[in-house]
Amino acid sequence: MERITVGGQAIIEGVMMRSESVTATAVRSPSGEIILSKKMNTPYATSSWRKKPFIRGVVVLLDSLSAGVNALAYSSYIAEEKEEKTDKWELLGAGLLAMLFVMGVFFILPTVIVVLCGVQAVWLKNVLEGSIRLAIFLCYVYGISRCHEIRRVFQYHGAEHKTIFAYEAGVELLPENVRPFSRFHPRCGTSFLLVVMLVSIVVFAFLGWSNLLYRFFSWILLFPIVAGISYELIQISIHSQHSFWRVVIGPGLWLQRLTTQEPDDEMLEVAIAALQAVIEDKKIIEV
Repeated sequence: MERITVGGQAIIEGVMMRSESVTATAVRSPSGEIILSKKMNTPYATSSWRKKPFIRGVVVLLDSLSAGVNALAYSSYIAEEKEEKTDKWELLGAGLLAMLFVMGVFFILPTVIVVLCGVQAVWLKNVLEGSIRLAIFLCYVYGISRCHEIRRVFQYHGAEHKTIFAYEAGVELLPENVRPFSRFHPRCGTSFLLVVMLVSIVVFAFLGWSNLLYRFFSWILLFPIVAGISYELIQISIHSQHSFWRVVIGPGLWLQRLTTQEPDDEMLEVAIAALQAVIEDKKIIEV
C-alpha cells in the first residue's frame, strides 16, 4: 500500500493525526474507551497554496493552529467528561490571549531588556535580543515539562512520533512494534518553532532600532517571511542526507527531549487508532 504523508499533534489524553485530506482524533475517555472522530479536511487545508515554496510555511502554520484548536476542544470534552463540548470560539479567544502573552514575553520583553541595557551597536543589539528570546523560550519549555499534566501530553507527543515512524517503516501498527521507534521526529512542530527562533535572529538583524513600536510592527510584517524560510529549511533537511542539514535539524531534535516523553502502551494504542483512521478507507465520522 502506498504510504501517505501524515502529521499529528498531542492533545489532552489523546492524539490528532492528519493527512492532506483527512483529520482523525483519538481520545482515551475516563472509562478507558478510545473515542474516535474522523472528518474530511476543509478546502483551505488542501489549497494549492500549501505547495508553493515559502508561502506554504505560513499556510500550513495557520491551518495547523485551526486544526489544533478543534482537536483540543474535542479532547477536553471527552477526557474531562464535560456535559457540553468546549466551544471552539472560546478556545480560539483563549488562544488569542495566549498569543498576545507570547508576543509580549518572547518578543517585546527581549527588545525592552536590550534597550534598558543601553547597548549602542546595532549588530550587538540584534544578537543580544535574539539570544534573550531563545533563552526565554528554552526556559519556558523546560518549566512546563516539569508539570505533571503537561508531561502526560508530552508522552502522547512521543506516542504520536513513534507511531508515525512505525507507519513510515512499514511495520504492523501494534504497540509492541511501535514501542522501539524513536520519539524524536524531524517534522515536529517543536523543531519548527526552534528554527523560527534562530531564523528570526538573522532576519531581524536587518531591522533598525528607531523605537519599540517600529520594532514590534516590523516583526509582525516579517513573521510570514521568517515562517516561510523556516519551513523550507525543515523540508530540505528532511529530504537531504548531507551532514550540514543534519546539523540544522539537530537542535530541534535535541529540544524534543523535553517536549516528548516515553509513552506507555495505552498511549500508543490511542496514537495507533488515530493513525489507522487516517490511512484506512473507512466511513467519515463527523463530530
